[in-house]
Amino acid sequence: MKGTLIGKVGSVFTSTATQHGGQESTILSFHTTLLHQGMVIVGLPYSEQRQMTMNEISGGSPYGVTTIASPTGERMPSENELAMARFQGKHVAGIAGRLFR
Repeated sequence: MKGTLIGKVGSVFTSTATQHGGQESTILSFHTTLLHQGMVIVGLPYSEQRQMTMNEISGGSPYGVTTIASPTGERMPSENELAMARFQGKHVAGIAGRLFR
């Protein structure tokens, strides 16, 4: 191993078939891989309040953005999920930029 990922920022997005398809456990399981590589894990902070919406079925948790694809995969990410993904991406980029300085 060369250690090229040590100190780099890692973040996880996922998709499952149903609301109870294991979004959080999938992300948490992947975090182990990032930690083994020496990466700094960044999730989706509660300041991104779209993850707490009660207006629609929506993925997302403090561990990272998720979407629910449906059992046959025809559901596309909602506008709420896409907005959270953009937030998480900007959050990751901001932290990576601060670590780089």
